[in-house]
Amino acid sequence: MSKLYVGNLSNETTEDDLRRLFLENAVTCTNVLLKRGGYAFVDCTEQSLADRAIDKLNGTTFLGVQIVVEPSVAAVQKRRPIRLPTEVGAGEPMTTTNFIGGGVTKLIISNLPSHLSNAELDAIINRFPNQGWERDARSQSIVVTFENHEQAERAYNDLIQTEYEGNYPKMELRGPGGAGGEDKRRGRPRTVGYPLGGSTPGARQTDFPLRILVQSDMVGAIIGRLGSTIRQITQQTRARVDVHRKENVGSLEKAITIFGNPENCTNACKRILEVMKQEATSNNKGEITLKVLAHNNLIGRIIGKCGNTIRRIMQETDTKITVSSINDINSYNLERIITVKGSIDNMSKAESMISAKLRQSYENDLQAIAPQTMMFPGLHPMAMMSTSNMGYGGRGGGYQGGLYSSNYPPVYQHIPPISHAPDAQVKETTYLYIPNNAVGAMIGTKGSNVRNMIRFSGASVKIAALESEKLERGDNQQSDRRVTIVGSPEAQWKAQYLIFEKMREEGFATGSDDIRLTVEIMVPSLQVGRIIGKGGQNVRELQRMTGSIIKLPEQGAGGPQEDETTVHIIGTFFSVQSAQRRIRAMVSSGTGSGEPRTRGSQQGQQGQQQQPQTQQQQQQQQQQQQQPQQQ
Repeated sequence: MSKLYVGNLSNETTEDDLRRLFLENAVTCTNVLLKRGGYAFVDCTEQSLADRAIDKLNGTTFLGVQIVVEPSVAAVQKRRPIRLPTEVGAGEPMTTTNFIGGGVTKLIISNLPSHLSNAELDAIINRFPNQGWERDARSQSIVVTFENHEQAERAYNDLIQTEYEGNYPKMELRGPGGAGGEDKRRGRPRTVGYPLGGSTPGARQTDFPLRILVQSDMVGAIIGRLGSTIRQITQQTRARVDVHRKENVGSLEKAITIFGNPENCTNACKRILEVMKQEATSNNKGEITLKVLAHNNLIGRIIGKCGNTIRRIMQETDTKITVSSINDINSYNLERIITVKGSIDNMSKAESMISAKLRQSYENDLQAIAPQTMMFPGLHPMAMMSTSNMGYGGRGGGYQGGLYSSNYPPVYQHIPPISHAPDAQVKETTYLYIPNNAVGAMIGTKGSNVRNMIRFSGASVKIAALESEKLERGDNQQSDRRVTIVGSPEAQWKAQYLIFEKMREEGFATGSDDIRLTVEIMVPSLQVGRIIGKGGQNVRELQRMTGSIIKLPEQGAGGPQEDETTVHIIGTFFSVQSAQRRIRAMVSSGTGSGEPRTRGSQQGQQGQQQQPQTQQQQQQQQQQQQQPQQQ
């Protein structure tokens, strides 16, 4: 009995697929054990059959990916003696490399999926003879020790060509002679990479995928007999093509996700169009079209102001391009369809320009959102972007959550999920002011835009009439109209985001500046002093941390008869959101965020602040009542 290791398998691979693959190559296997993580172990009856499987299958493309077939090495780790921290020489950094003693050659591997278990890492590393490995908990890199340079070189050359969940490992070969010997560093270049969750240690990078939609009856031709066609496409274009044929059984269309650099994705898409054209011609199905999937948040950038961007793409590529209606999407499917009609060459050119714009827009959004991820206490900063089970009608498969579509890079996995505590559902009222000449675009034809805002956000959105606005404000500022938003914190985030985004799409930003609007929230008048702080310290700190302008009346200026006071916040979307969350958190908790410690030390612990303060107020009231009686 001979055991084989089969690695780098597609996520859609089943045990039956593997058995069929081995039988087609005249290899009889008695047992197939498919593991999570894209690898499997296969038992062959004879060593000669195992050798034949290695010769025929190792390095071939199966279901769109290049697989590895090798003899399975027993997953037994031979640990080398570990040096204690006290044994590290003076001045040496206390790294994992120091603690693995006596190794002739070391291979440091990074950029592997962080969720891999030790058993899965064993299966990857122990395919090659080694003397043990250690995981650096701080950097999440793997340090493998080899007996000689040749063993390390063999592992290096094999692993550097192997893709793990869309990522190639980055490796550093040290030795012989440890850190003082020759260093060989190499990492497969990746394009359009976006860091996951900022610059955290061990952060991975992934490509922005191209997602297209094809008719279900075309899927068989695209895959080909035993995957021959899609294998040829991936080999020729060096792009990874995932056909989600098992998703949403019975649907008329299927999604295809293409991973790789922009040029390779475009080449793979063009080859798929050629296969579809050939299939349509042989079956008299007429002309084919290209359908590109794009998240709704990116569509505005593709269309451009007054349709200028999409019109320019059509003129330069001699194609006809249409975008599906916003009414076709829902909270579980936020992708729109960009349909391109024309010759194959022209459709390919249009796809290249569309994808370039999508990538650029995605990167811009990522840069805008990433610095804000820690600025919103009590509310998930990606409430607008992340939904569950995104993808085109459930057909996309792949990751869930993350920025935009389910198959776009899961950028914010490190952020905790949205809180579903009862407090998160408390209704809040916010007033947002927009220019009077933007009201028509905000309302839309027969109120379509406002209805969509209400539908997507779950908040109540009402735009005040011009006449009532004049009377209510009692001034001559006729250039602004008030929008009243009522809803939970999450609904507030979504509704305000849609308003800011609509303003940006309509071209109300000046130059490269972001849209800046005025937002008003009401706070209890008794809390104004806490928000302002001693000498204005708190409000200045809020402005510094959020980047917004915050205006409050002087404490007591509103008069004792007014229970609530208006707080004016001016800034970009993220700055006003941060300010709103922080101010509301201060009001609800009764303690100022960023408040000087001197005040906290005078009042005692936070959990005991409110009660002594209330008792003191009661005593003052009793004394005031007793004074007239004594007089």
